[in-house]
Amino acid sequence: MATEIDYRQVDGILAKYAKDKGTLIPIMQEVQNLYNYLPKAVLEYISQKTEIPLSEIYGVATFYSLFHLNPRGKYIIRCCQGTACHVRGGAGILDALEAQLGIKAGETTADGRFTLETVACLGACGLAPVMQIDEDTHGRMTPAKVPAVLTEYK
Repeated sequence: MATEIDYRQVDGILAKYAKDKGTLIPIMQEVQNLYNYLPKAVLEYISQKTEIPLSEIYGVATFYSLFHLNPRGKYIIRCCQGTACHVRGGAGILDALEAQLGIKAGETTADGRFTLETVACLGACGLAPVMQIDEDTHGRMTPAKVPAVLTEYK
């Protein structure tokens, strides 16, 4: 599933920052918001237009965990593996998500609907175990609740 690039939108982002130095990160953030990841062709285009070496752009993209170089799902599932969640069965939630989705943590479903990630803490320890889908937090999870929660996003 190839991403269709609209270079006019990328040009609009670049024009917004054209007069400011040190704006690579905001440019990359806006591009990622547009495509939900940083397509290689767009990074090459940014390099060409800004005269920032592609190696420097990739260095930034790989240094910061907020940037993603591979396509991501429409919905991002974050499964907490922090101490409180671990003690209360977080590993079982992750297992249930992987089984239900047919993917492992760090992967995206073939239909592009879900990307599954693990995180060290979601900051909702009182609701452990917890998972988050985009901005929606689902607490006091059990493996049995996983299918019903995922159905809300289909």
